[in-house]
Amino acid sequence: MTAQNSRRDKEYLEIAQTLLRAAKTTMTDSAIAAQLKALADDYQRRAEKPSHVDADG
Repeated sequence: MTAQNSRRDKEYLEIAQTLLRAAKTTMTDSAIAAQLKALADDYQRRAEKPSHVDADG
C-alpha cells in the first residue's frame, strides 16, 4: 500500500510541476494559465493528502 501510494504521490507531484511550468513559461492566455495552475494545485493537494482509497486493497 505505501509503495503504491508513494508512486502515485510522486506522479501527482510530477504532473503538478509540469502543469505549473507550462502555465508559467508558455501560456500567453491568462485564462488557460489559470486553469493549468488550478489543475496543478489539485494534483499537488492529492499528492500531499494521505490516500485512503487503496487502504482496503
